[in-house]
Amino acid sequence: MNYALMIIDLQKAFYTGSAKESMDSVCEYINAILPLFRETNSPVIWIQHKDDEDGVIPGKEGFDLLDSLKPLPGEYRVHKEYGNSFNKTNCAKILKDNRTDIVVITGFCAEYCVLSTYRGALDQDLVPVILKNGIASVKHKNKEFVEGISNIISYPILKKLMEEKQWQ
Repeated sequence: MNYALMIIDLQKAFYTGSAKESMDSVCEYINAILPLFRETNSPVIWIQHKDDEDGVIPGKEGFDLLDSLKPLPGEYRVHKEYGNSFNKTNCAKILKDNRTDIVVITGFCAEYCVLSTYRGALDQDLVPVILKNGIASVKHKNKEFVEGISNIISYPILKKLMEEKQWQ
């Protein structure tokens, strides 16, 4: 099994109001699992939403990832304009080139871009799983709903699977 991690839309433009606490918590989980992917040379894909009308564009502060997230050189950076991270991007190619079977999906906003990307992964014949407590929303009940209708994986299980992959 080959794994990949997708981190969706954890950008400063969306870091407002009730989303802040949710996004802070998600960043802790992402930072905990990032070493698992990096140690096994599994792809890490940083997705950033681009919206010309709202001014969420490269070069503007709102486009930037949250300060607590630190992509490394060599990790993938994808800009998207739709909810589904696969729509008109190179995500499918990246995952195919890396022979990915299972995509661990994290990020913001649970009921929009995360869920759209989850369904998009299914359309690509991938196995998507959402990291438990790894998705954010303005409304906690929406996060719970998305986790409730999706395949989810907890940190301890993911850690065990990734450690086994490291020894293969």
